Amino acid sequence: MKIKVQKQDAFIILAFVMMLILFISSSMTYHQQTSVPFLEKYLTGKPFETFLERFSLDYSGSEISIQAVGYYKFLEFFIRKGAHFGTYFLLGSFLYLGIKDRMNVKWLAAFLCVLASLGYAATDEFHQMITGDRTPLFQDVMLDGTGALCGILLCILCELIYLRVKRKEN
Repeated sequence: MKIKVQKQDAFIILAFVMMLILFISSSMTYHQQTSVPFLEKYLTGKPFETFLERFSLDYSGSEISIQAVGYYKFLEFFIRKGAHFGTYFLLGSFLYLGIKDRMNVKWLAAFLCVLASLGYAATDEFHQMITGDRTPLFQDVMLDGTGALCGILLCILCELIYLRVKRKEN
């Protein structure tokens, strides 16, 4: 028995894989996920600390700076937020690539993919709330949604460039 998977189906499968990864990640406590011990072990000498000490930001009412949280937690903050953005960038991209050719209106496909990504991000934060030792944040939902939107917009931009190049060749 041979199973034929279409390109759009493969993207939908990848979107569900991303959702599974996010679900598993949300099921873990902060202490199970922290990268601080890894950073402490492999970033000896605290590279760029003098440069990074100049930066401070407010995220969800908390100051994020080396002075406030320490060097390794400061780095971990950006790693964690980058993971938020990146995973939802991929989720939004995969969803869009999986459904865009199945809908007649591309902008509607993009809009639905952003809404679906935001909805999943909200349920993901709720899941973190009931996991314990995690802090669900509305700001993370917005960061996740921004990641999904950027992924979808990049897909649309690449598609437009591809179509323009293809038209010039013909």
